[in-house]
This record gives sequence, C-alpha cells and structure tokens, in this order.
Amino acid sequence: QVQLVESGGGLVQAGDSLRLSCAASGGTFSSYNMGWFRQAPGKEREWLAAITWSGGSTYYTDSVKGRFTISRDNAKATVYLQMNSVKPEDTAVYYCAAAAVLRRLQLARTYQYWGQGTQVTVSS
Repeated sequence: QVQLVESGGGLVQAGDSLRLSCAASGGTFSSYNMGWFRQAPGKEREWLAAITWSGGSTYYTDSVKGRFTISRDNAKATVYLQMNSVKPEDTAVYYCAAAAVLRRLQLARTYQYWGQGTQVTVSS
C-alpha cells in the first residue's frame, strides 16, 4: 500500500511559478510510474504529466507542455511538478498518483494510488 501526500499548493498570481511535491511512503516508490492530475470545479479530472519509474521518460498533455515539468527523486521518494507561467485557468486541485504498469499513463484508471490533493489558485 502506497500513501501519497501532496504539498506546495497555494494562492499565486498569474505568471508566477509554483512547485508541487508529492511524498510517497509505504511502498517501493522507485518501482512506480507517477502522474499528476488536476480537477477544477465542475470539470473532469485532467491528466497533466507522467514520469516513468526510473525518471527516464516524461510525458505531458499539450496544455502544459513547455510550462510544467515533472521530475522525481527516488532517494527521497518524492515526485515534483514545477509550474511556471501559471494562468488563472490552472486553478484546480492537483493530485499525484502512482501506477504499477507502464502503459496508458494518461488515463486515471491506470493508477492504483492517489493523494488527497492540494489546491492551487491563480489570480489574474
């Protein structure tokens, strides 16, 4: 059983940068592929980025490509999401998730474990 705890959310202004962290415990973090999702009020959960268990490959949805960067530190059992040039439309609850399989990482159902989420609010 893997527990995931996100942190780093908050209120920022458009154009600012923010780094989210997701600390894992209770499992072998380095064996899991990790993803970041977000959910805005009234909208479906949206996949943002994923990183393979080794950190060797990363994937992004088009809307954040070039602005957000996913990374991981297996020694610290932590995955990060660096968010640059944030926009009001980035306002959402951000979730990290862990997947044992390396396929279809853009799908929420691929992931077995989820964090509780951290709120990011971007003011204009």
